[in-house]
Amino acid sequence: MQAPVPSHDGSGRPDGAPVVELHGVSVIYGRQTALRDVSAAFPAGAVGLLGPNGAGKSTMLKALLGFVVPSQGRMRVLGLDVATSALDIRARLGYMPESDAHIPGMSAVAFVAYCGQLAGLPPADAMQRAHEVLYYVGLGEARYRNVETYSTGMKQRIKLAQALVHDPDLLFLDEPTNGMDPKGRDEMLELIRDLAHNKGVNLIVSSHLLPDIEFTCDHVIVMDKGAVATQGALDAVRGPQGRVFELRVKDGADQMLALLTAAGYEVHDTQEDVMRVFVPGDAGAEPIFRLAAANGLQVRHLKQSVPTLEDAFARAVGAD
Repeated sequence: MQAPVPSHDGSGRPDGAPVVELHGVSVIYGRQTALRDVSAAFPAGAVGLLGPNGAGKSTMLKALLGFVVPSQGRMRVLGLDVATSALDIRARLGYMPESDAHIPGMSAVAFVAYCGQLAGLPPADAMQRAHEVLYYVGLGEARYRNVETYSTGMKQRIKLAQALVHDPDLLFLDEPTNGMDPKGRDEMLELIRDLAHNKGVNLIVSSHLLPDIEFTCDHVIVMDKGAVATQGALDAVRGPQGRVFELRVKDGADQMLALLTAAGYEVHDTQEDVMRVFVPGDAGAEPIFRLAAANGLQVRHLKQSVPTLEDAFARAVGAD
């Protein structure tokens, strides 16, 4: 059974306008700059906020919610100015925080219904919606259990349920697969994808996990050290057309890496002695074989892959 999560925008914004905008935003904690002159636009649909832990992703979400006041810059959410309309914005958002935020002693259905009432739903409507969204996230059979008895994965699901209960115009999902086992993680990602692509819900997924963003989102904003490294449509951010090859050579990985780099190829190390080599255009693998043969190196493994967000992330943050 699935909850009837309506497909809608409901924001009153002009067609094509971003759901979230930041202009020159900086956030400083003491001597630490968490956000550094950030300008970004989040279009409608599913947008990934990608970056390593400590990149400033959670700080950005808290600033957009009005929980953190920036030292400079302007922010708009659903067409509203965060500085003057934070309460109105929060009434129209669903927020799934990274940390647990349940209330001990409450069953799941009572907790989610209570969150619905806090968002302005009448008690009867809040309870009905609580049952619906708990079924939608896969907790229908466990909805009368106390939340503190839930596993980590179940607690992640109830955080999503409370974010959905009042039918928000925009969802903020902060590390939604945190602590989940592989099966639970896949199911959570399927829910997020369904919300964005089948239910028409606008959402922002904050994550340090590249596959999560690639599976759920159409647009990405990459953060590094408190600044925007790159942003755009996922296909565009992945980079120019070409082919990526996974390469392993016998007894000469460092030499091959140096040769490829000197020849102007984009190369990234991966686990063990495998490297990913980006070959632009339609040249294929022949230039790699020629370079190895000319320098007496033996290719042990060469497999074509596709440009991934990981390649784009490494380019954006200047990783070797």
